[in-house]
Formats: sequence, C-alpha cells, structure tokens
Amino acid sequence: MVEGETIEYNGWTLKVRNPEGDGPHPVLLMVHGWKGDEDVMWIFSPRIPKEYLIIAPRGLQESPNGGYGWHDHKEGELPTVDEYRPSATKLLELIQQLGSEEYQTFWNGQANFLKVNLMGFSQGAALCGVFALLYSDRVNKLASLAGYLPLNSNELAASKPLSGKEIFVAHGTQDNIVPIERARQAVEIYEQAGARVIFCEDDIGHKLSTDCFRGLGEYFRK
Repeated sequence: MVEGETIEYNGWTLKVRNPEGDGPHPVLLMVHGWKGDEDVMWIFSPRIPKEYLIIAPRGLQESPNGGYGWHDHKEGELPTVDEYRPSATKLLELIQQLGSEEYQTFWNGQANFLKVNLMGFSQGAALCGVFALLYSDRVNKLASLAGYLPLNSNELAASKPLSGKEIFVAHGTQDNIVPIERARQAVEIYEQAGARVIFCEDDIGHKLSTDCFRGLGEYFRK
C-alpha cells in the first residue's frame, strides 16, 4: 500500500498512509468537514510522524452541492448529539473491522485499533468530539480543528469520560463559518468531561495558523 492510496472497503472510501517501521503502529483517523472528502485532510499529514497509520474516511452523507459530510446539514441550524450518533456508531464499527485479525495484514506490522487517535476539521471535529465522549475507552488523542461540539454534548460530559486525556483544539478568531465562541464552549465541555485542553487560538479565519500547525505536530509527536 503506497502513501496516500485510496481504497474501497466494506462500503467506505478510505485514503490510507501505511506506516514506516515494524509497529505496533498508532492509528490516526483524519475526519473531514462538510462538503469535504477523503483527500482534503491530507494537508495535515506532513505534521504526523511516519510511524502513524493514517486513515481518512469519506463522509457518509452526500452534500447536494458536491462533497460529503456526516449528518444532514441544515444551514443556520445547530445540530444535536443525536444527529451525530449514527456516524459515530459507523465509525466505531469501521475501527473494529479494520482492527480485526483478518485485516491486520494490510498494515506494516500490527496497528493499534484498540485506542485510536482522531483529528477532525469543522463538522469532522464535531463528529470526533462526539465519538470521544461516547466511546472514550477507544480514544487516545483528539485534535479538534476549526470545530465545535453539537448541542447536548454537556450531558455526555457529566460523567467525566475524558478524564486523564489531553485534547488539542485550534481555532481562528476571524472564523465566520464556525464562530470562535463555539470553540471556546467546546473547550469548556471537554474540560467538564475531565480532559486537559491545549487551546491554540489565533487571528485567522476557518483554517489553521502557522503557530497552530506547529502545535498540532508537537501534540502528535508527544
């Protein structure tokens, strides 16, 4: 499997970077936002150490204007946790399938699917956050980029499912797609859930600044 190879697997379209070395390899799922696809997150891959197995899935919901997403997006409406649950469940099923003994032969050595790492952008960050709150025992690291948490996430945080985990959050103060206030609210909820949050906030729009890019790389190199 070559770097950045796109494969079809059990109804999913996945872009994969096979890791270097013998393993066991950490697994990183890179989850795109609304109107994205399995290719758009690869701008972040140079920041990820080569021993990571990177998997970027294509969203399950087709956008009417091209691209894909993770729930039926409605302009101007704030989604709820329940709108993200089906995709979070599907993502868990994918992780379980790819981590089974039958599919370990795809990777260079063994890959650790028992505790995966997540990186999401915008709507993809919301999905990764919901996944972490629902299935915290399957998550190691989480990077939320230009993202948010959906309504009712605080109810999932009440039992402190993220205790002992460190989360990286990056957002721009000039973001006119996901306002900075929603990122700050997400940080509060992650902290309520027991996580320690590294928050990189910069004067930029709906993307990552140079400083936050650097911080992202440092986070995954720890």
